[in-house]
Amino acid sequence: MLKKDLALRNPLRLLGNQNQDILPVGGFGAVLARAGVGKTALMVQLALETLLRGKNVLHVSLSDPVHKVSLWYQEVFQNLAQQYNAQQVNQLWESILSHRFIMTFKMEGFSVPKLKERMTDLGEQQIFSPDMIVIDGFPFAMDEAASLKQLKSFSKAHNLCVWFSVRTHRHEEPQSDGIPPQLADIDALFDVMIQLQPEGKNIHVRAIKGQAVDKMAPGLILDPATMLMVSKTD
Repeated sequence: MLKKDLALRNPLRLLGNQNQDILPVGGFGAVLARAGVGKTALMVQLALETLLRGKNVLHVSLSDPVHKVSLWYQEVFQNLAQQYNAQQVNQLWESILSHRFIMTFKMEGFSVPKLKERMTDLGEQQIFSPDMIVIDGFPFAMDEAASLKQLKSFSKAHNLCVWFSVRTHRHEEPQSDGIPPQLADIDALFDVMIQLQPEGKNIHVRAIKGQAVDKMAPGLILDPATMLMVSKTD
């Protein structure tokens, strides 16, 4: 019951997807925001929703060490579950840890072929096989179109979906459809894009591409106190 309750409070419900993944098999999703606005927090919530459904998540970080990524998950999970019995919460937390694997790279040492190689090693040794990959810190400023197409093919072949954080910049004007210049030439690879937009004390959550654009509930914000996605009407 606790697992079901927490799943219903997670962001995919508010994005209009109660019973299915927001991304199709092989799909790419992007969380767009400037530095420090909450990209990692939202991606961790997307990962937790998947974990609560008993699926496996590979979290790839190009900026933070394993212990810092782990703290993100603990903090977001505790905020999500704070109103529930502590013993139940701890038991559930322990049960979902086996479904998560954290992998870190130094930025200069990361490439899509290296990621695929490490994932293949994990799978062949039956250590871990993900259903979803979260890549936090991918260097979209570089010419990565060919690598991303390879990863897209790999994801389809292995029944995966992939979420990326995309760092935007105040001085860079997006296209008329809201897509940032980093993704302008590769936006066709992405099925869903979600933007975090600070306005005053609030961080608004807006879908700018994909099925969530039409289905997404209005008035969604990222609560700066808990970094959870909530509706302003809650």
